[in-house]
Amino acid sequence: MVHPPDDLNPEDLLLRDLLENRHDRYNRADFIAEDPISLPHRFTQREDIEIAGFWAATLAWGRRSSILSSGRRLLALMDDAPADFTHRATGRDLDRLQGFVHRTFNGTDAVFFVQGLQRLYRHEGGLMGFFARHCPPQAPDTGEALAALHAWFFAQPEALPRSRRHLSDPSRGSAAKRLSMFLRWMVRRDSRGVDFGLWSAPRPCQLVCPLDVHTAGISRQLGLLRRKTNDWKAARELTDRLRQFDATDPVRFDFALFGLGVYERGQF
Repeated sequence: MVHPPDDLNPEDLLLRDLLENRHDRYNRADFIAEDPISLPHRFTQREDIEIAGFWAATLAWGRRSSILSSGRRLLALMDDAPADFTHRATGRDLDRLQGFVHRTFNGTDAVFFVQGLQRLYRHEGGLMGFFARHCPPQAPDTGEALAALHAWFFAQPEALPRSRRHLSDPSRGSAAKRLSMFLRWMVRRDSRGVDFGLWSAPRPCQLVCPLDVHTAGISRQLGLLRRKTNDWKAARELTDRLRQFDATDPVRFDFALFGLGVYERGQF
């Protein structure tokens, strides 16, 4: 059962106050420059933002400096016009991506994802339209929509088995941290200037907290997460716990957990 804030026990009240304090500290535009979200923040048009955001999230593993460097390099190969490139790219345009490498993600993967995005925007209403259709208001969270996105991409004629590792599927147990982070960027809206809030669906209450090693570690330290494995069940468990503190926008506490885990290293 989810309790309203005034029904919280004293221990949870202290925990809520800590999360609120760190949310205020870390949900600030000052932190954009060193975060992958800085890549879509270079743009002003919705499709540019969401496509650049998708790429930033796709590349978001490893050192953040490396993520940003790779993201800038990939966007430069797209003439720093990700929406236009996605809509018009043909064989010669795609060939220029072949030399791209970020860790195990290479040019072949990049071409596959561009082609998938082309079909998504031509036939499915783009990323926004796809998630609006596959995450209706009655859905408990974004899990089925993320699984549907994975199934859609890998039902395409040019689907590459090697690329599966780069698009998470909660139905196979993945925590889907990067895609959940991407959805947070697109869906959450407030006055802080970090998340974009461009989409009306999914709703903020349907988002699932991005779960990585830092967020999971601090969540267990705080008693917010019991499950030992960092998988989709754990991400849901954490999000359900955060809903006790804010049922309408639980994932805003991702800022607090990430800050506590990365900047404070659990020392608070």
